[in-house]
Amino acid sequence: MSAQLRDIAGELAEVLWREHTVYRERSGGVVIRGEHVRRWISLAPAGGRDEVLVRAGRILDGGTTAPARSEAVVPLSAGTGVLAAACRRLLAEAAADATPVTPGRAAPKRPKRSTRSGKVARRGGSGKHTSFGSWVILACVAGVIALYVYSTATRG
Repeated sequence: MSAQLRDIAGELAEVLWREHTVYRERSGGVVIRGEHVRRWISLAPAGGRDEVLVRAGRILDGGTTAPARSEAVVPLSAGTGVLAAACRRLLAEAAADATPVTPGRAAPKRPKRSTRSGKVARRGGSGKHTSFGSWVILACVAGVIALYVYSTATRG
């Protein structure tokens, strides 16, 4: 069964992605990795004799694989076209569910905007110049301190 899975996986990989890697798992299944699309597909023997368990998931940063997001059982007698359609559906489900996998992992960063309301966006906190608003706040704080010192000096 593993030799048959390997052949089917090779055909399926050619149909799905131009760039792919096919390798055998220790459990006897076959994995197809599409690094350029950051997705993987696993084919493993299912309970039936002519059935295969198809699982799909994402490839995380650093090349590690996330747990399978979706899975389906497909009959091998249906052919490569039906198997490819099932894989595309599972891959679409995995892509739609693009939330971070681990709780401590941050969500992908949003692209920086080059302009904001017609003005060039500034890099936060890295500029050498103090903005006008900061000078106004400093002047107000200095004024309050001066008023306090003046009022305590005239009363005492």
